[in-house]
Amino acid sequence: MQNKTFTDQLGRTININYLPKRIISLVPSQTELLFDLGLDEEVVGITKFCIHPKEQFKKKVKIGGTKTLNIDKIRALNPDLIIANKEENQQEQIEALTQEFPVWISDINTLAEALTMIKQVGELVATKAKAAQIADTIKANFDNLIPSSKPLKAAYFIWKDPYMLAGKHTFIDDMLTYSGFENVLSESRYPEIDLETLQQLQPQVILLSTEPYPFKQKHIEELQKYFPRAFITLVDGEMFSWYGSRLLKAPAYFSNLYKNLTINLPIK
Repeated sequence: MQNKTFTDQLGRTININYLPKRIISLVPSQTELLFDLGLDEEVVGITKFCIHPKEQFKKKVKIGGTKTLNIDKIRALNPDLIIANKEENQQEQIEALTQEFPVWISDINTLAEALTMIKQVGELVATKAKAAQIADTIKANFDNLIPSSKPLKAAYFIWKDPYMLAGKHTFIDDMLTYSGFENVLSESRYPEIDLETLQQLQPQVILLSTEPYPFKQKHIEELQKYFPRAFITLVDGEMFSWYGSRLLKAPAYFSNLYKNLTINLPIK
C-alpha cells in the first residue's frame, strides 16, 4: 500500500493507505453507491438506515444511525476509510472520528455536486471508470427529462410534529426543479411551518415524503381539509433525497410522477 492524498467536498485534505480495504459508510445513498461500484468485500460497516441493497444490509455490521454513531463499534472495525456527509452526520461525532481515522466528507445540495461526489468516490476506491459511467448515465438521463413549461407550485413535507418542509438550497429543492415543480417556500434548508402560513402560499401540489418521516395515506386525509384545492400525494423520498447511484432511477420516476399529477390535478 502507498499513502495517497485526496480532497473532500469540504476542501479538507485526507491521507489514506491506498487502496482502502476496510471502508465504513455513514450515509445510505453513498453506501448503495459503494456496493454498485463492486465493493462488496471492502465495505465492512454501515448504518442501520443503509437498507440498499437488501442482501448487503443483512450481512454487514451496523454501526448505529447516521446521527447516532457507535464509535466503539467503528473502532472495533478498524477502518482505513470512512465516508460521511456534512448534513446527514452529526458534526461532533465526525470531528471525533477524524482524530483517529481518515474521513472523507461530502457536501451535496445539487445534482452537479452529486455527480462530482460519485466521481470523487470512484477515485477514492479505485473504481474511477465505473463511477464515471454511473455519473455520465445519470447526467444523460436527467438531460433527457423534458423541462416543464408550467412548473407546478409544490410543498414538500419531510416531517410531522412539527411540520417541516424542504426549502431552498437543498438537494430536494434541486430535484423538485428537475421534476417539474416550483418550491413555494422561499426559506432555506428545512424550516418548520404551520399549516395556516402554508395555506397563504397556495401550493397546487403537496408531496408527502416516505422518509425521514414515514407519511401514510392517513396524513393525506388530515391535510386535505386544510388544502381542499391542492392535490396531495405520497412520494418516494429516496428518489428526491438519495444522491448516489439511486439517481439512475430518479428521472423515470420524476417523469411518471409529473404526468400523473397533471392528469389528476384539480386546478388546471
